[in-house]
Amino acid sequence: MYLPMTTPFLIVGITFLSTLCGGFLGIRYRERLHTIISFTAGILLGVVFFELLPEIFELTSAAGRSVQPAMIALVLGFLAIHILEKVVTIHTAHEGEYAKHHHPVVGITSALGIAVHSFFDGVGIGLGFQINPQVGSMIALAVIAHAFSDGLNTVSLMLLHKNTVRRAWIFLAINAIAPVLGVLATTAIMVPDGALVLYLSYFAGFLLYLSAGDLLPEAHSMHSSFTVIALTVLGIVCIGLITQIA
Repeated sequence: MYLPMTTPFLIVGITFLSTLCGGFLGIRYRERLHTIISFTAGILLGVVFFELLPEIFELTSAAGRSVQPAMIALVLGFLAIHILEKVVTIHTAHEGEYAKHHHPVVGITSALGIAVHSFFDGVGIGLGFQINPQVGSMIALAVIAHAFSDGLNTVSLMLLHKNTVRRAWIFLAINAIAPVLGVLATTAIMVPDGALVLYLSYFAGFLLYLSAGDLLPEAHSMHSSFTVIALTVLGIVCIGLITQIA
């Protein structure tokens, strides 16, 4: 079956809309942010364990390389956002109890990290279609499936750390356009497999800290309940099922 060169851009257009829809949901129901971020934390954990880590292991195995450099990159990704958040917290320690600290710079950094990941989602779509339409379509399906959660995660992290709604919209737009730029980039560059593995590993560590070290503690800080726990589990299960289907 022949697919025109515009196909990747049509697919990434759907990704753009999916991201905006997820972000709109997060902003529309921001008064229930603690409930939303419990689900968001589950989504991030699901992405790490059902999507990123299997892809990392598959790429390293196919290349006959050691997985150790990838695991080092994962730890560095975890520590990078952990250290940033704690340095900001120490700097403002006189403000009051830690549980009430919310720092806009952490939300901005987190949102930018997700945008970088979204850019490489677009790169993945573009390179997949360069291989063949079947590979490109499978990658695109996975990207579209979690683009909604990327939008939700972006605004949740921005609002959680007391950024304005206007700023959340700006970073949501950046996240939504990032995959389009990624597809465009594949017309000019090629990403080596080794560099891609290290990037995926670094981002997995980044997401792992955001979910387990940031979002989950915040979700339970004042609203701990069985509902919060159930929504986290639901987020993990949703990504697991999406990954299996994709």
